[in-house]
Amino acid sequence: MELKPTDPVKPTGNVSELLLGMSRTGFQGRKLGESVNVWKKMLADPACTIFFGLSGAMIPAGMQNCLVEMVKNHYVDVIVSTGANVFHDVCEHVGVRHYLGHHHVDDRKLYEKGIDRIYDVFAYEEEFRTVDRGIATFGELIAPFRGSSREFIDRYGEYLIREYPGRESLVSTCIRENVPIFIPALCDSSIGIGLLIARRRGADVDIDQIADADEITRIVEDGTRTGVVYIGGGVPKNFIQQTQVIGSIHEKDLGGHDYAIQYTTDAPHWGGLSGCTFDEAISWGKESDGTIQVQCHVDATIALPLVISALVSSGVRRVERRNEKKKSVYRQGL
Repeated sequence: MELKPTDPVKPTGNVSELLLGMSRTGFQGRKLGESVNVWKKMLADPACTIFFGLSGAMIPAGMQNCLVEMVKNHYVDVIVSTGANVFHDVCEHVGVRHYLGHHHVDDRKLYEKGIDRIYDVFAYEEEFRTVDRGIATFGELIAPFRGSSREFIDRYGEYLIREYPGRESLVSTCIRENVPIFIPALCDSSIGIGLLIARRRGADVDIDQIADADEITRIVEDGTRTGVVYIGGGVPKNFIQQTQVIGSIHEKDLGGHDYAIQYTTDAPHWGGLSGCTFDEAISWGKESDGTIQVQCHVDATIALPLVISALVSSGVRRVERRNEKKKSVYRQGL
């Protein structure tokens, strides 16, 4: 077996060249560089539909613009997110900000002042509740409503664009770029709290999470190849992973995702699916032994700005997708 020598990385102001150089080094720096190469392979594959799983407190941590740029450049086709990330994105859209704080603080005093803490980020609880009430009011406007979380966010995003013209967020960008957002655990967030307020006021609003599973699996089934990118793990990760299992149950053996990337600080020996390796996922049929994959153990707030910047600065462009016309069908409902 012929071994290739490592190539010491050279410092440079070009992020794309930096990550390419890191891919020829070692440890997690190498994995970070390799992840850019795998993502580029997805973008160069005209038959690949790219799914993006978003967990953790990425919006409060300042990752909103990275995600917006990712969608604008069509680096992903479908987003599955926690409800919290979308809620915080909506907050920023309507002018409710997150603030620089500190993790060495007396949380009892923060509570007395009405300040919520997300590690070293602060926010005002009453401002959040204003957004909760705004979601409740929207829920009343569209009642009676029964549909998937994707359909609800579509309608709510269009409402935000109308009510707050000229502002930009992940949700508004996804509406404009035709990228659906699924929130499979919507009730586990302030969006769910807002809709609960609407329901207690008498509004008939029901998010059909089974419809979520059906819709996203049909996107996978109707595609040729799929790629996945996970920020952290949790519900978004497994919700995308399980589409392969659902497909096989319905006699559509999809063979597992063809490309896979995960940025995580979790580890497999704790027994959690968020740390589950892609190799382990082969036993479930979620990945195949031929999947082009890389898992990078890194804080996502470090990985995401570097990786998206590397893709942007490399000038990579999404090839025209063979199933592009089909995608709009899922925006209109099935």
